[in-house]
Amino acid sequence: MAVTLKEVALRAGVSRSAVSRTFTEGASVSAKTRARVEQAAAELGYAPNALASSLTTGRTKLIGLIANNFHNPLILEVFDLFTRGLQERGLRPMLVNLSGATDPAASVQMLRQYSVDGVIVASSTLPASFAAAFKRAGLPVVHSFGRAVAAPDVSVVGIDNVACGRMAAQTLVARGYRRLGFLGGPRDATSTQDRMAGFLEALAGVPQVEARVSFAENYTFDAGRAEMQRLLAAGPAEAYFCGDDLLAVGALSAIGDAGLRVPEEIGLIGLNDMEMSRWQNIGLTTIHQPVAQIIAAAIALVVDTIAAPDRPPEVRLFPCAVIERRTLRPLPAGAG
Repeated sequence: MAVTLKEVALRAGVSRSAVSRTFTEGASVSAKTRARVEQAAAELGYAPNALASSLTTGRTKLIGLIANNFHNPLILEVFDLFTRGLQERGLRPMLVNLSGATDPAASVQMLRQYSVDGVIVASSTLPASFAAAFKRAGLPVVHSFGRAVAAPDVSVVGIDNVACGRMAAQTLVARGYRRLGFLGGPRDATSTQDRMAGFLEALAGVPQVEARVSFAENYTFDAGRAEMQRLLAAGPAEAYFCGDDLLAVGALSAIGDAGLRVPEEIGLIGLNDMEMSRWQNIGLTTIHQPVAQIIAAAIALVVDTIAAPDRPPEVRLFPCAVIERRTLRPLPAGAG
């Protein structure tokens, strides 16, 4: 049977309230009493009941972690970093799967029922209104991988997707490609819109460059493969910026099945630098997204917002960089 608070009090020779205060964050207890209680607890193998403690403190230490693309392997890295980061701060992650959801009302109601202390929305495809709904419900919230705007309703942590689109276009042009394609994710996803906007912006005015755009149904391998099969049948471009590594890997599969070679006949650059892109049989040239930094910043921001609910929202963006592997032809000799 579990060791009780009463048993710890008897072993330590103190009152039960003294034991309770010892394990209540911020409660007043003398150093001598604390030492006696902690020693007794260690000897008996006692651990305070987290749910009972929340009744005293008014804080559950639960953080709702919301995501909506469980088919993308990158989400495993995101979950690993988020859950470990929260637990290292003494917080408890509560995972919510919003795949296919369009209305945040049910999730808001569920998280309020569990009395979460805060919410982190981890998605590049959910609109800003999703995170804003939690704020309207009185829940401290941060949108990680969200869209950066000048005056956000909630704090946003992520990357400048427009800048990444420009970076991809410049990378392809520098390697001499002239017939370019943008293969994005869902058309209505803000990440797709922004990456496409940056891509086209960088190509505007570049002489003798042709740009096409197309969209996959989802940020998945199958969707990327299906869209590339359609593009190959219609006559492919020389190189593609795929708005996600998983789309790029799907495209790579379709190109190989068509008997074409990468990068000799078609070049590919992705975005994310997910683990799969580093595999020897893939070797995808991609734009690295600093996922670990984004997650650490999102956790820090939600903790700060819980402590100061009236703090103004802020945007924190992290720089990205091209990771050279082998799905683009090399820079021409003498190019920088």
